[in-house]
Amino acid sequence: MEAKTFYLLCFIWTALALLLVPIQLFIAAPYGRHVKSTWGPLINNRLGWMIMEIVSPLAMLGWMWSGAPAASGMLYFLMSLWGLHYLNRSIIFPLRLHTAGKRIPISIVLSAAFFNSVNGFLNGYWWGHFAPPYPPEWVTDPRFMIGAALFVIGAYINHRADALLIALRKPGDSGYYIPQGWLFRYISCPNHFGEILEWCGFALMAWNLPALSFAIWTAANLIPRALAHHRWYRSHFDDYPSERKAVIPGIL
Repeated sequence: MEAKTFYLLCFIWTALALLLVPIQLFIAAPYGRHVKSTWGPLINNRLGWMIMEIVSPLAMLGWMWSGAPAASGMLYFLMSLWGLHYLNRSIIFPLRLHTAGKRIPISIVLSAAFFNSVNGFLNGYWWGHFAPPYPPEWVTDPRFMIGAALFVIGAYINHRADALLIALRKPGDSGYYIPQGWLFRYISCPNHFGEILEWCGFALMAWNLPALSFAIWTAANLIPRALAHHRWYRSHFDDYPSERKAVIPGIL
């Protein structure tokens, strides 16, 4: 594949993320609290999470090694961050969930797997076929340092928010409750806020078009999702805090 064709694919994929935002603002993906059996056959929630998340690191690594990556410590560092994130999302997080009996539409699993495979392909193919080696001084570049800080902060927020949400349920419980304290004082979905920060930080550290595309897709998916969660909380709990925003403290 020529570089200009690859760049065109990245721009088309990014444009698609932005075009789908209005649809996602009005139609919440039917899983979790928004699950609907009208979207086709359902499978176990944990299994669905594992299937749709594991394809991302597999696609990224497979397409990267299909070429001749410019091996460097920075490349392996960025690969490790990607791998650690998806180790959590595909294995650790699903096993921690207290979602006994919950189901997810196969159509959602397949669409999410497709999304993750495309992002894995774009980033892996870039590193394996087009990426120049990072210079040694990249670790002191402000883009890398700011990006690393955002990634660490975002990962911490994401993991802690997940832990607090999981702790709301006892094993075997499938109900929903109002999360309280910490960043939940200000927003309904700090887990989504943290993940958006993570991938924006990653895009700064990696400083390439596929990583930017992934960050835009993350925000385009998770901001509408957080708004849907926020509306759901307000419609199901009369005492839901009125001052709480959805995903960005004090703003949205």
